[in-house]
Amino acid sequence: MTALTLSDALVLLAAMAGAGVFAGVIAGLFGVGGGTVIVPVLFYAFEVLGVGGESNLHVAVGSSLLTIVATSWRSLAAHRQHGAVDEAVLKTWIPWVGFGALVGAFVAGITSMEGLAIVYGICLALIAAQMGLLPERITLRSDLPQGWGRRGAGTGIGLLSAMMGIGGGSFGGMLMTLCGRPIHQAVATASGFGMAIGAAATVGFVIFGWDAPGRPPLSLGYVNLPAALIMGVLTALTAPFGARLAHRLDRRVLRKAFAFYLLLTALSVVLKAL
Repeated sequence: MTALTLSDALVLLAAMAGAGVFAGVIAGLFGVGGGTVIVPVLFYAFEVLGVGGESNLHVAVGSSLLTIVATSWRSLAAHRQHGAVDEAVLKTWIPWVGFGALVGAFVAGITSMEGLAIVYGICLALIAAQMGLLPERITLRSDLPQGWGRRGAGTGIGLLSAMMGIGGGSFGGMLMTLCGRPIHQAVATASGFGMAIGAAATVGFVIFGWDAPGRPPLSLGYVNLPAALIMGVLTALTAPFGARLAHRLDRRVLRKAFAFYLLLTALSVVLKAL
């Protein structure tokens, strides 16, 4: 692991703080994982400052996953106070989502930075397309899948979310709304998916990245502790502000603008990694 000069450390801390604040607001506004902001900012900061190396994207993803645990727990508690969480869905889906997250951490651990960047870019582009092109209330079926459909879908949500460093709001919330659930219930319930994803995948990223070369300083496996701590606190603090803004601003315009940002981010991460 390479060392940082004082000036580089201050720049990195500023980038972490800015990303944490922005990620929290975005999570509150749209119900999507803060990893859509945290991962590219951290990855670019590591690359520009010349710290770490071939594991920089893995560390950015792993660090983002640790921040999700506290943010999702706080969000789930708030949604439960309003009675918006479907506890039956949460109870039956979380084991499979957590299992998928652990599998995703393993797959990410054996994937090159270039390969991980391609997965991240494609999935981020899909999220952008869903936000920018599809109506919020479009449905494909009347209810959520059961049995092996639930197991497969839950595992897939956890796997892809872990490889992107995001919570359950992006894929879990998308699936629930496509299956006819009200958007507020979908966002509330999927916030609980984030706890399972963050906890299981963080353990995996620590284990599978334990001896990996090319990591930034103060990284435990593929998790950078200062980044996770700083951004986790700021994301949790600013998420309620984003939720309040959602009721005051034109969400349709904001969704399209953020979707455009996600597309540019997906392209830039892939190009940078390649």
